[in-house]
Amino acid sequence: MAIIGGRAHSIEQIHEVGKLGYPYAEISLYVPERIEGEIDELLEVKNQYGLFYLAHYPNEGDPVDLANLRNRFLPRLKRLFELSASVGVRKGTFHFWLDERRMAHDLVLQKIELIAEMVTSAKSRGIVLCLENLSEPYPSFIPAFDQVPDLRMTLDIGHAQLMTEENTSFGFIRNCFDRIQHIHVHDNKGGASHKDDLHLPLGEGIVDYPRIFSLLREKGYASTVTMEVKPFEMARTRSEILKYLS
Repeated sequence: MAIIGGRAHSIEQIHEVGKLGYPYAEISLYVPERIEGEIDELLEVKNQYGLFYLAHYPNEGDPVDLANLRNRFLPRLKRLFELSASVGVRKGTFHFWLDERRMAHDLVLQKIELIAEMVTSAKSRGIVLCLENLSEPYPSFIPAFDQVPDLRMTLDIGHAQLMTEENTSFGFIRNCFDRIQHIHVHDNKGGASHKDDLHLPLGEGIVDYPRIFSLLREKGYASTVTMEVKPFEMARTRSEILKYLS
């Protein structure tokens, strides 16, 4: 059975997720210097509510600036893996755009080399690293999966509704199911821009969650599902999940 938790962008939101009784919070770990000063409080809140943490790491910035990705983003992530381990994180999500339709093949290959280094670093800290889909259809992830055996995936079902006629979750589930170790749920009304990534409660957009969840249930999905909606919208969203995925 899937394990349902909530997204928390701040310590205040971790408290809200904890008070609602969810088993975990997916926390934003973006700036190492800030997180260093919050370790004690993160551990205190975790213990207070009996939570466990998943990590959500920062966006990569300019996805085609390889020098920045190699020299600044990669060291930042490695430090965040160290800090993650200190609060018991065992699984984390990162964005690293790999849409082969929109970037040079050589750049994709070089980014996959960086992914391999990230995954090795995370694994050394006991963390399973999951690549989150943005605009990519499933074929864009296949080279990374082929070259980095320990890489796993966060299927963001809301993102999969954008810049496409059919939600790309179906392709990922049918062709990459063994790599899906985490799921993000939220709704939207489709669209072709990041501005259309509305993070609505389930049922307020056009994402065909009944059919997607039914396919996941048929495949036997039994890992974590994070509700990427506001805390006061989580109870309603959880009810929608349980209708089809339990």
